[in-house]
Amino acid sequence: MQSTINWHKVKPESIYMNNEKLSKLEQTIKSEYNNINGIVIIRNGHLAYEKYFNGKGPGDCHHVASVTKSVLSALVGIAIDKGYIKSVEQKVLDFFPDYILDAKKHDITLRHLLTMTVPYPFEDCHEPLDILCQQQDWVQYTLDIMGEKGRVGTFKYSTAGAHLLSAILTRSTGKSARAFANEHLFSPLGMKEIPDYRMDAHGFDDLFGEKVKGWVHDPNGHSTGGWGLTLATRDMARFGYLYLNNGVWDNYEVLPKKWIRESTELNDNNYGYLWWLRQEDGLSTYSAIGDGGNIICCIPKMNMVVAITSDFMMNPRDRWFLIKEYIISAIKD
Repeated sequence: MQSTINWHKVKPESIYMNNEKLSKLEQTIKSEYNNINGIVIIRNGHLAYEKYFNGKGPGDCHHVASVTKSVLSALVGIAIDKGYIKSVEQKVLDFFPDYILDAKKHDITLRHLLTMTVPYPFEDCHEPLDILCQQQDWVQYTLDIMGEKGRVGTFKYSTAGAHLLSAILTRSTGKSARAFANEHLFSPLGMKEIPDYRMDAHGFDDLFGEKVKGWVHDPNGHSTGGWGLTLATRDMARFGYLYLNNGVWDNYEVLPKKWIRESTELNDNNYGYLWWLRQEDGLSTYSAIGDGGNIICCIPKMNMVVAITSDFMMNPRDRWFLIKEYIISAIKD
């Protein structure tokens, strides 16, 4: 397997993909997925397909929403490998010794944050992010609600929990997640440096729309852990290929192979270390998924990454259907 991506586009047939089926992909996106801005397919380390829509191009960055979580997961893995953090079994409150000890929170570990198995006082998929964004101290707010109403070990999706991981990364390394990523993840992958971005307002476009630039941070300078990162479509593909390639880029280990295996190991929740997992028709995939239809889908059996950037919209069409019907079906045995 190549240790970097060959960005010179090759004929699909040369990497065992059906060009006729791929041509239908563009037609389908234009007619049925009009909020898609870019799509990049990497197969066997080669650029197999790259198209942009809605006036966008390779140099445009997009707010990838919760794809940010999977990037943060990689940063935690790097921090553990470099000795900044001991392990995923460390207690969350170990990083906040000034927080008043609460027995209900004592047993919560980094693994619980990474796997979304921490209780919170809201229903699953109904997290009040507007309340989080109105706080002067997002970390204190999250610590306060962590461990409330529920059992540790039960899956409950939480963006605030991912933000707590960002704060833990900063307390461990002395750098924001953005700065740590620029040095230890983005730069080694050949990506441009991600700038800082401060929200001056909390309207929709400030939080999720076109006004989002670089990587958003909270009022105390912590990079948002669960959303707020902007990436180019190619850079999303780079990140996915790093995982497919067992953490190696340009013959340099950026991320430990062991971390990737743990992060993407199938379980009953179909959720790894901030990655969504799927097993269907004998095919295992893991994906970084963000609102609006942003996705990095890694398909190890086919040595393929599909990266899609999108404008935010409510209830976008299912990207998995698009990937399965028009991309996976294009693979020749």
